[in-house]
Amino acid sequence: MSDLTFQMLLQCQYTGDKNEIEQLHVELLDSDDWKNFDLNLYTPGFDIFMYAILTCQHMYFRMNATEYGLVLESSEGLITVMADKHRSIETLNVDFKGKLKKGNATDDKVNSIAARMGLCPVSINLKNIPQNIITVTFDDA
Repeated sequence: MSDLTFQMLLQCQYTGDKNEIEQLHVELLDSDDWKNFDLNLYTPGFDIFMYAILTCQHMYFRMNATEYGLVLESSEGLITVMADKHRSIETLNVDFKGKLKKGNATDDKVNSIAARMGLCPVSINLKNIPQNIITVTFDDA
Protein backbone atom coordinates (compact mmCIF):
# COMPACT_ATOMS: atom_id res chain seq x y z
CA MET A 1 0.00 0.00 0.00
CA SER A 2 1.38 3.42 -0.97
CA ASP A 3 2.15 5.73 1.90
CA LEU A 4 3.79 8.65 0.14
CA THR A 5 2.90 10.69 -2.95
CA PHE A 6 5.38 12.94 -4.76
CA GLN A 7 4.76 15.23 -7.73
CA MET A 8 7.05 17.27 -9.93
CA LEU A 9 6.01 19.63 -12.73
CA LEU A 10 8.08 20.82 -15.70
CA GLN A 11 7.09 23.72 -17.95
CA CYS A 12 9.11 24.46 -21.06
CA GLN A 13 9.13 26.98 -23.91
CA TYR A 14 10.89 26.08 -27.16
CA THR A 15 12.49 27.86 -30.07
CA GLY A 16 13.33 26.76 -33.61
CA ASP A 17 12.21 23.77 -35.65
CA LYS A 18 14.26 21.34 -33.56
CA ASN A 19 12.51 22.13 -30.26
CA GLU A 20 15.51 23.74 -28.63
CA ILE A 21 14.81 24.69 -25.02
CA GLU A 22 14.32 28.41 -24.60
CA GLN A 23 13.03 28.44 -21.03
CA LEU A 24 12.62 25.63 -18.49
CA HIS A 25 10.88 25.78 -15.12
CA VAL A 26 10.47 22.93 -12.61
CA GLU A 27 8.35 22.83 -9.46
CA LEU A 28 7.95 20.26 -6.71
CA LEU A 29 4.78 19.75 -4.70
CA ASP A 30 5.59 20.32 -1.05
CA SER A 31 2.79 20.04 1.51
CA ASP A 32 0.05 20.92 -1.03
CA ASP A 33 2.07 23.92 -2.27
CA TRP A 34 4.04 24.07 -5.54
CA LYS A 35 7.59 25.36 -4.93
CA ASN A 36 10.41 26.11 -7.35
CA PHE A 37 12.77 23.17 -7.61
CA ASP A 38 16.27 24.25 -6.66
CA LEU A 39 18.90 21.64 -7.49
CA ASN A 40 21.83 22.23 -5.14
CA LEU A 41 24.11 20.46 -2.66
CA TYR A 42 21.29 20.27 -0.09
CA THR A 43 18.56 18.90 -2.36
CA PRO A 44 17.22 15.64 -0.91
CA GLY A 45 18.32 12.57 -2.88
CA PHE A 46 14.80 11.37 -3.68
CA ASP A 47 13.95 14.81 -5.11
CA ILE A 48 17.03 14.54 -7.36
CA PHE A 49 15.89 11.05 -8.39
CA MET A 50 12.46 12.42 -9.32
CA TYR A 51 14.11 15.23 -11.28
CA ALA A 52 16.20 12.65 -13.17
CA ILE A 53 13.06 10.74 -14.15
CA LEU A 54 11.28 13.94 -15.23
CA THR A 55 14.13 15.38 -17.29
CA CYS A 56 14.86 12.07 -18.99
CA GLN A 57 11.19 11.75 -19.94
CA HIS A 58 11.22 15.34 -21.19
CA MET A 59 14.30 14.73 -23.32
CA TYR A 60 12.68 11.73 -25.02
CA PHE A 61 9.38 13.60 -25.42
CA ARG A 62 11.10 16.58 -27.07
CA MET A 63 13.55 14.63 -29.23
CA ASN A 64 10.95 12.20 -30.55
CA ALA A 65 8.48 15.00 -31.26
CA THR A 66 11.25 16.63 -33.32
CA GLU A 67 11.92 13.38 -35.17
CA TYR A 68 8.23 13.20 -36.15
CA GLY A 69 8.20 16.82 -37.39
CA LEU A 70 6.20 18.11 -34.43
CA VAL A 71 7.44 21.63 -33.71
CA LEU A 72 6.58 22.64 -30.16
CA GLU A 73 5.69 26.03 -28.77
CA SER A 74 5.59 24.75 -25.19
CA SER A 75 5.06 21.67 -23.06
CA GLU A 76 4.10 20.69 -19.56
CA GLY A 77 5.17 17.45 -17.94
CA LEU A 78 3.88 16.10 -14.65
CA ILE A 79 5.16 13.04 -12.84
CA THR A 80 3.36 11.51 -9.93
CA VAL A 81 5.13 8.91 -7.84
CA MET A 82 3.48 6.83 -5.16
CA ALA A 83 5.84 4.97 -2.86
CA ASP A 84 5.81 2.94 0.30
CA LYS A 85 7.37 4.15 3.54
CA HIS A 86 10.80 3.00 2.29
CA ARG A 87 10.29 5.07 -0.89
CA SER A 88 10.05 2.03 -3.07
CA ILE A 89 8.06 3.21 -6.08
CA GLU A 90 4.72 1.44 -6.54
CA THR A 91 3.16 3.81 -9.08
CA LEU A 92 4.74 6.11 -11.66
CA ASN A 93 2.47 8.28 -13.78
CA VAL A 94 4.09 10.46 -16.45
CA ASP A 95 1.90 12.93 -18.34
CA PHE A 96 3.26 15.25 -21.03
CA LYS A 97 1.20 17.79 -22.97
CA GLY A 98 2.70 19.65 -25.89
CA LYS A 99 1.40 22.74 -27.63
CA LEU A 100 2.27 22.57 -31.31
CA LYS A 101 3.51 25.34 -33.58
CA LYS A 102 3.32 23.01 -36.55
CA GLY A 103 3.04 19.36 -37.43
CA ASN A 104 0.37 16.69 -37.32
CA ALA A 105 0.25 14.64 -34.11
CA THR A 106 -1.36 11.46 -35.43
CA ASP A 107 -2.29 8.66 -33.06
CA ASP A 108 0.60 6.56 -34.39
CA LYS A 109 3.11 9.33 -33.70
CA VAL A 110 1.72 10.02 -30.22
CA ASN A 111 1.71 6.32 -29.29
CA SER A 112 5.26 5.91 -30.59
CA ILE A 113 6.50 8.92 -28.61
CA ALA A 114 4.91 7.55 -25.41
CA ALA A 115 6.44 4.12 -26.01
CA ARG A 116 9.87 5.60 -26.68
CA MET A 117 9.68 7.70 -23.51
CA GLY A 118 9.59 4.42 -21.60
CA LEU A 119 13.00 3.65 -23.11
CA CYS A 120 14.87 6.66 -21.70
CA PRO A 121 17.96 5.53 -19.72
CA VAL A 122 16.47 6.42 -16.33
CA SER A 123 13.25 4.52 -17.06
CA ILE A 124 15.17 1.50 -18.34
CA ASN A 125 17.03 1.33 -15.02
CA LEU A 126 13.93 1.49 -12.83
CA LYS A 127 12.77 -1.82 -11.39
CA ASN A 128 9.44 -3.16 -12.55
CA ILE A 129 6.89 -0.77 -11.14
CA PRO A 130 3.44 -2.35 -10.67
CA GLN A 131 1.68 0.66 -12.19
CA ASN A 132 3.70 2.63 -14.75
CA ILE A 133 1.71 4.84 -17.13
CA ILE A 134 3.03 7.32 -19.71
CA THR A 135 0.55 9.57 -21.48
CA VAL A 136 1.29 12.07 -24.23
CA THR A 137 -1.08 14.61 -25.79
CA PHE A 138 -0.68 17.52 -28.18
CA ASP A 139 -2.79 20.62 -28.70
CA ASP A 140 -2.66 22.85 -31.77
CA ALA A 141 -1.22 26.33 -31.25
